[in-house]
Amino acid sequence: MSLWPLLLSGGLLLGCNGLQSTLLAVRGGIEGFPVTVIGMFLSAYYVGLVLGCRFAPAFVRDVGHVRSFTAFASIASAATLAHAIVVEPVFWLALRVLTGFSFAAMQMVLEAWLNERSTNATRGRVLSAYRITDFSFVTAMQASLTLFDPQSFVVFSLLSVAISLALVPVALTRVEAPPPPVSTRLHLGRLWRVSPVAFAGAAMVGLAASSYWSMGPVFVRSLGYAGTAAGPFVASIILGGALAQWPVGWLSDRFDRRAVLMSCAVGAAGAAVCLPLAGTVSFHALLGAGAVFGVFAMPCFGLTVAHANDHADPGEALSVNGGLLLLYGVAAIAGASVAPQAMRLLGPAGLFWWVASVYVVLVFFCAVRMTRRTAPAATAPYVPVPRTTPTAFALDPRVPDQSPR
Repeated sequence: MSLWPLLLSGGLLLGCNGLQSTLLAVRGGIEGFPVTVIGMFLSAYYVGLVLGCRFAPAFVRDVGHVRSFTAFASIASAATLAHAIVVEPVFWLALRVLTGFSFAAMQMVLEAWLNERSTNATRGRVLSAYRITDFSFVTAMQASLTLFDPQSFVVFSLLSVAISLALVPVALTRVEAPPPPVSTRLHLGRLWRVSPVAFAGAAMVGLAASSYWSMGPVFVRSLGYAGTAAGPFVASIILGGALAQWPVGWLSDRFDRRAVLMSCAVGAAGAAVCLPLAGTVSFHALLGAGAVFGVFAMPCFGLTVAHANDHADPGEALSVNGGLLLLYGVAAIAGASVAPQAMRLLGPAGLFWWVASVYVVLVFFCAVRMTRRTAPAATAPYVPVPRTTPTAFALDPRVPDQSPR
């Protein structure tokens, strides 16, 4: 069976998820929701994501992959429409938790299927195709926000349709279902012992990323641009990150990864400080600054995972990687809550000043750790891993194949 139907489903889901987050932030601003509440929308999503990563495997084990995917796709589709029917913050927060859980379950099923259809020789290519599909769909759907009125029912309806269509390839597949996905728990003590830099890096990146993903659309509107301008701005960050994956990975495979991570954090902090200034010049300057910010910020999570793999014991990579992802999710819950307070106290620029401060802390932490521990003599290759579910890490070519064939 070709993998393209599964990749298409994954791309639709990731694209819809990204656009929905941006759309809700824009619509919340139009409706006059406080910035604190808008930030809580992404926090609520990450609450659902963390719960889904932890508990969704039990649903898959009990009723199977196809039924689980169909059920959670239906729930996610219904939740998307429900946002347009009842425009009320508390109701939206509940829907965001439900959406996060549902997307975690659906991505877990898809990623388990992709892993089942891969071998040790092909998993790297499959993961690359998955990432290319991810970046392409998310960028295109963010840019499409300019085509719709955020206050209309149409955009919510189209998102619901796309989520519903994503279940068709999975529901009609004749391929035998893969084994139940692994439920990865957080073992914070073990993660810290494997790599303090990876531990801190996952947390810092989660704090920063959830801040600009949740409040970026509000930031754009606060600068006086139309709400629909938020989509292209978010797309510029994603595009910059996509372009940076290969060169950053090439550098990290040849130099101390902590130095590369620290350099990216310095660049991200500098670009974050410049973003509010660029926004006062022109929208094109804002998009350019967003792309530069994405170049430095987007690869940071992959660098932390690669550094952890350099120090993990053989056979431990899957649990360590999944733990870092869940740590990222827990930190993201906090980041999306702090960012609105920074904007409330310091104005629109406060968002990226806060983001810059997080990356500055990461820079100093990396610098201190480089004086305490030498770089390993041999390193695993950098892989641009997705931040979806722990099951995605089974596609990582650094992880030994553990599935029965």
